[in-house]
Amino acid sequence: MVRVRHSILLVLMLMFAPALAAAGEGRLLATGGASQVEGAAGGGIVPWAVLAGYGTRDENGGTAFYTRVDTGDYALDAYGAAWTFRNRLELSIARQRFDLGALQDRLSLPWDALEQDIFGAKLRLHGDLVYGGWPQLSLGVQRKRLRDGALPLAVGARDDQGTDVYVSASKLFLDAAGGYQLLLNATLRSTRANQAGLLGFGGDRDGGRSLVWEGSAAVMLDPRWAVGVEYRQKPDNLGFAAEDDWRDAFVAWFPNKHVAVVAAWADLGDIAGLRQQRGAYLSLQLSY
Repeated sequence: MVRVRHSILLVLMLMFAPALAAAGEGRLLATGGASQVEGAAGGGIVPWAVLAGYGTRDENGGTAFYTRVDTGDYALDAYGAAWTFRNRLELSIARQRFDLGALQDRLSLPWDALEQDIFGAKLRLHGDLVYGGWPQLSLGVQRKRLRDGALPLAVGARDDQGTDVYVSASKLFLDAAGGYQLLLNATLRSTRANQAGLLGFGGDRDGGRSLVWEGSAAVMLDPRWAVGVEYRQKPDNLGFAAEDDWRDAFVAWFPNKHVAVVAAWADLGDIAGLRQQRGAYLSLQLSY
């Protein structure tokens, strides 16, 4: 039933894409980024300092997205929307569903999935992605809440809800990588989240906050195509299973200012005792 709902959502998004209002025509193509798996504007697994949509300082704009990551043993579906006010404040909401797949079969668990709601806000503090000498700097917060925290609490998590706070710096260099445009992003995050919150917050090994870093680099092959890599450091709070850092390599296509498609190969490391979770990542974003 969940997959049917996701398929219907994708069809509707594709049907209505041509009819979206042309807001924010003043910003360059792709400068709004894609939708990060937690709902914020950025890459696939890392939030950037950019804000959702293409609205300028005199306009509003936003995005809607759907993402699926499938490693074979697990699958993650995420969908949501973000709205940006005058290129200053971004508000976002996302729902994640983590299909337990092979872990449910191996342990005969009564749960088939974990679900999480994420409410985000991001404030542009200073600078600009393209113009001027300073990178764009943004401060973000993500409030996360599991819809059923019984399983994470049973394996050692201390809480079923928590808050991430992060600072991102992003800059697009117009003539840097062999004449191509180069985007660099660095994010510093304060978090207690286990597996981004899907396995709860804090743990039997460490219940406090961790300061972790995340980074992205992308080369614009032309105005519509980009290739890049991302890295996301993770805390390691739970004794029953080590948590590895995440990384991916991606290709992004921006046919126009209303649609973005991102395909990636994601390496999520070991998750809940199942080793080498690697697989395909696909995301569709609509901007307006």
